[in-house]
Amino acid sequence: MARQDHPLKQEPGIKIVIIGAGSLVFSSRLTADLLSYPLLRRTHFALVDTDAERLEFAGQIVTQICQHGGYDEATYSLHTDRKEALSGAQFVISSILVGGFDAITAEIDIPKRYGVCQAIGDTLTPGGIMRCLRTLPEQSSIAKDIMEMCPNAFLLNYTNPMAMLCAGMFRAAPGIQLVGLCHSVQGTTEEWANRLNVAIQEVDYKCAGINHQAWITAFSHGQTDLLPEIRRLAESPELWRQDTSRMEYIKHFGYPVTEASGHNSEYSPWFRKRPETVERYCPGGGWNGEPGFIKTLYNRPDWRQTMAKMAAWETPIDLKRSAEYGSQIVHAVVSGQEETIYGNVMNAGLIDNLPTDACVEVACRIDHQGLKPQPFGALPEHLAAINRNQINVQALAVMASEETSPELVFQAMAMDPLTAAVLTLDEIRALTAELIDAHRAYLPPAWQEQRLATKPKLYL
Repeated sequence: MARQDHPLKQEPGIKIVIIGAGSLVFSSRLTADLLSYPLLRRTHFALVDTDAERLEFAGQIVTQICQHGGYDEATYSLHTDRKEALSGAQFVISSILVGGFDAITAEIDIPKRYGVCQAIGDTLTPGGIMRCLRTLPEQSSIAKDIMEMCPNAFLLNYTNPMAMLCAGMFRAAPGIQLVGLCHSVQGTTEEWANRLNVAIQEVDYKCAGINHQAWITAFSHGQTDLLPEIRRLAESPELWRQDTSRMEYIKHFGYPVTEASGHNSEYSPWFRKRPETVERYCPGGGWNGEPGFIKTLYNRPDWRQTMAKMAAWETPIDLKRSAEYGSQIVHAVVSGQEETIYGNVMNAGLIDNLPTDACVEVACRIDHQGLKPQPFGALPEHLAAINRNQINVQALAVMASEETSPELVFQAMAMDPLTAAVLTLDEIRALTAELIDAHRAYLPPAWQEQRLATKPKLYL
């Protein structure tokens, strides 16, 4: 399906494909951000989704953004055929969910029965591993389609598990211009600037690591090093209770980490071992680590009414540009006006003490020549060690997807810090088998005949 719904006043300046355009928030937010730049107001948006009803709403919302923003030179088309949309594109933006709420429910509830208590489960842990298995094949297919239909296009990936998917896509489509984008670096640095009563524009900082676990190794205002004050604030009871596991990291390891405490609490063996430790380190619930919080985020039976209100402008889209990196990247490439963002790319020596073939999050300069990741050097060794615990799981999960191997899925689960802190190897094997069985409907056909081998239990 392809249709021109917004009047075409003249030939569009650039073509941007948004895959997963039927999302509740992301697609409309990104569209408004992009059109806020005068240079991008002749953009043609090719909106892609597998759900025709959501796609129709997405088109209506773009129409409202254009009308209320005065963007009468922008155009859009609707597509369920991805290849048709990709033809002639300069930029492709991917934010998809494979399997929907039912898959998320299975990957949260089944581990919980075994004692593995996840909050979000979209990056590491059993949830992140299973999400990789069902999402990476589709993301790799997108990358291959780009190399066929628009090989010079930039792919901006917003889909999780970020590091696993980007690593897999780089391998599936060599030469692709890909960067994985998140909001955790800009969100965390601005959060600390606000806590310290300084403007983020006046702060110099350095940050590097992996997605959802990058480390702020320098944070200064003028000649003042603010890390000592951050370390002091991390031990204040009020802030500790609001952002618990992140403050524990600062207290014990000395440096702020990106991403909220709910995510952070899942990536280590220290916080979610037992119900009492979840209660201790995730007080208040919500983004601070509420068990199964992702189900609250994704359980949206009211999505139709929500999108209808957006499409009728009863719930207006904020036309002020957000801090998301996507629009900044597009504008920098088109205009040549350099921007610095934090993106997920293959390491290849950018961070000296992380594996070369790991996907890392580092500062990247963007201009008309494209993306230029900036070498960071070495992280403090104990921080690199924490990152490597995640990278081990990521590498095994990507291999499991590529090789359709239940045994590699088990190995990824066994290396996961949270799962290993709670379960024995026999229990992890049983959990893995049950998760694979529960996800067969969302996995590629090659998985249908695959079964995880059983092993004898030799203890009394």
